[in-house]
Amino acid sequence: MSQSSLPQTSLRVADLPQNRPTAFEVKPDAGALIALAEELDLQQIKKLVFTGEVRAFGDTDWELKGQLGATVVQPCVVTLSPVTTRLDEPVERRFLKTMPEFSSDEEEVEMPDDENAEPLQSHIDLNAVLQEALALLIPQFPRAQGAQLKESVFTEAGKKAMTDEDARPFAGLAALRDQLTAKDDE
Repeated sequence: MSQSSLPQTSLRVADLPQNRPTAFEVKPDAGALIALAEELDLQQIKKLVFTGEVRAFGDTDWELKGQLGATVVQPCVVTLSPVTTRLDEPVERRFLKTMPEFSSDEEEVEMPDDENAEPLQSHIDLNAVLQEALALLIPQFPRAQGAQLKESVFTEAGKKAMTDEDARPFAGLAALRDQLTAKDDE
């Protein structure tokens, strides 16, 4: 989604006061909600508001603490009927002038401890934070109340399909046990 479809809510870091928080509220208009819903493959975003504050975090870094509230509609993964989900979640980001080092030797990659850390740029883009947080919060597999996924089996023509029961870890051993029991009974 192009950033231009959302209201301009970029905070210039050089203009932020060091001694007090800067409050914000982002409420995209109807057109922006439609564009964002399309970008995130949602049927609809009924409500969306992102509020909070940005404050100095040490001498050179900044911290964003906010609350994202949204009502989204997306198709059920089983029935395709609309599923409405209400999201109310805290959002935190730390914008660091110097990102922590992480090792990346061939066998193991050690990521930084702070998953909310991002490199500090000249501006803090509240729309980008909103979009990322919403994308991470929406259910990946929404399911209508009472919707049950039935077992589906697929295979090549002329072959026996593998079922969920066959895929169980000890299904093969159970079949072998049954064969051996049948031979013992003979």
